[in-house]
Amino acid sequence: MDASLVPVLSALLGAAVGGGISYLLNRQQFNHQIKVLHEQNKAEFMAEETARHFLSHKSFTDRSFETLRKNLGGFEDDELRRILVRAGAIRVYREDGSEWWRLLSRMDEFIERKELERIAREI
Repeated sequence: MDASLVPVLSALLGAAVGGGISYLLNRQQFNHQIKVLHEQNKAEFMAEETARHFLSHKSFTDRSFETLRKNLGGFEDDELRRILVRAGAIRVYREDGSEWWRLLSRMDEFIERKELERIAREI
């Protein structure tokens, strides 16, 4: 091996080892920050999960705002609405003016049920 390559290879090896250590430390610090943020916002994460649970019930595509507020206590109305939106829900109003929520992901199921109800009424 040529003697002039030794310093170059040493520098490359040092840069690679230093870069690898920096990567591992930054990754560990990033994972720690994610855990800290998750713990700080645990109530909201759990509220979103609970809202998704209620709105995913196999028998009901829609839930009234009153039902959700009763079961997800401790939040102001507007704060609860933001939680529902983060959970993937949309707001709809019934003919009587009451506020109902459904998951956007269940919109096809809702439309299908309405179509079946319409057909059943025609028969």
